[in-house]
Amino acid sequence: MNAKNLVSTFIIAIVGAIIGVITYSKITDTQTRVVEVPVNADSVAQYASLPSMPQGAYPDLTFAAEKSVHAVVHVMTKGRSSVSQFNSGNPLFDFFFGPNGLQQESQPVMGSGSGVILTKDGFIVTNNHVIDNADEIEVILNDRRTYKAVKVGADPTTDIALLKIEGSDLPFLSYGNSDALKIGDWVLAVGNPFNLNSTVTAGIVSAKSRSLQIIGDQMGIESFIQTDAAVNPGNSGGALVNTQGELVGINTAIASRTGSYSGYSFAVPVSIVKKVVADLMEFGEVQRGLLGISIKEMTSEIAKELNIDKVKGVYVAGVAEGGGAIDAGLKEGDVILSIDNENVNTVSQLQERVGQHRPGDKVNVLVLRDGKTKPFNVTLRNMRGGTEIVKTSSRISELGVTFEPLSDTEKQALRLRNGLKVASVGAGKFRDAGIREGYVITKANRVPINSEEDMKKVIDVADEGLFLTGIYVNGRVAYYAINLQD
Repeated sequence: MNAKNLVSTFIIAIVGAIIGVITYSKITDTQTRVVEVPVNADSVAQYASLPSMPQGAYPDLTFAAEKSVHAVVHVMTKGRSSVSQFNSGNPLFDFFFGPNGLQQESQPVMGSGSGVILTKDGFIVTNNHVIDNADEIEVILNDRRTYKAVKVGADPTTDIALLKIEGSDLPFLSYGNSDALKIGDWVLAVGNPFNLNSTVTAGIVSAKSRSLQIIGDQMGIESFIQTDAAVNPGNSGGALVNTQGELVGINTAIASRTGSYSGYSFAVPVSIVKKVVADLMEFGEVQRGLLGISIKEMTSEIAKELNIDKVKGVYVAGVAEGGGAIDAGLKEGDVILSIDNENVNTVSQLQERVGQHRPGDKVNVLVLRDGKTKPFNVTLRNMRGGTEIVKTSSRISELGVTFEPLSDTEKQALRLRNGLKVASVGAGKFRDAGIREGYVITKANRVPINSEEDMKKVIDVADEGLFLTGIYVNGRVAYYAINLQD
């Protein structure tokens, strides 16, 4: 085959192929179908502040927020700073005018926090540290109505205080069950941080029965609910609510090195709050029921000494004479496993359980002794060793003062045999008379005073007035007359 024939054959083949392709395309309509295949890929990163659950499955918190925000109030306080006194440095001046003749003018002090309305007629719970030493207390509702509030009572040992405003049909929160809270449960913190009214933050319960050692009282009860809901200065006294909008705690403290929220906040559980509030409403002071023991945390060393295979319960380090525990049969070295069938494994848990009772109540205490469990029924006592309810004298409440015992060191320094120290002075007759913190009362109406009980007895029998003899810790002797009839 010559070259000419070869080229002709090749051209004919190409033309035939083109004609075939065109003919096929006319007969068959070909489309490209794009199919989207969904890919379910789990995220490798989760929010640190959220419990483990599918994305988008978080609870609806709008109901709880709407219900609680109207019942949380802004608490504004006004007081005065403590008067600073100092020596003049001139012995002749000090001889005539006393070592404190020079005084610095006290300055007004403004404070703010939060509170929770508990009843439609205006009872409000807040923290004691929010209103302590306040001369005036103002409450601002979410709808900006403003009321003057009076302090019904306060309990420094739990940092809870009760206020009252004159109102009606007010929005309020109902108590929830803080004992039923579980680690990981969602909660809302409602309050007024940095004077920002009606702020709601959310988080989960991070821990329960936390003790922070922030209540400066040897009788203090600390069994805080720990959450990661953002709480800042101004939130104190505000509400911690569950997803049903029920009150489960009163926000009280934050763990922070800066003074602002750092991831940890703490609330007094409502199991303690409602008992304190009920006592203040009914008696004017908290009725503390005491077991009559000293306790400490269990450790592996103590468990080994007692031949206990697990570190559990609370160790009884001592039993007080005349207390309910010793009368019931408890002994030093016992390990308390439960109170009223509720397990207790920390000191704070035991304090919370016992703190829900009043003097005269009986509690069932399950004890581990010599490898065996034994139940005991203990009748709780009051601080005086009795089982009766103690009511505050109405005159004491009008004084606006708290007392603390005078230590042996202070007695020695002041060369006193007896005395009762004024710990704080709030709005009331003591402040009106000019009495300041640190004043040591040695006599009241010529009766030597060595305890708060001594003071109450004198006030209860006083006809019209109270004449106080005492000394300040700097050595200045002072006398005060208080009219109890006004």
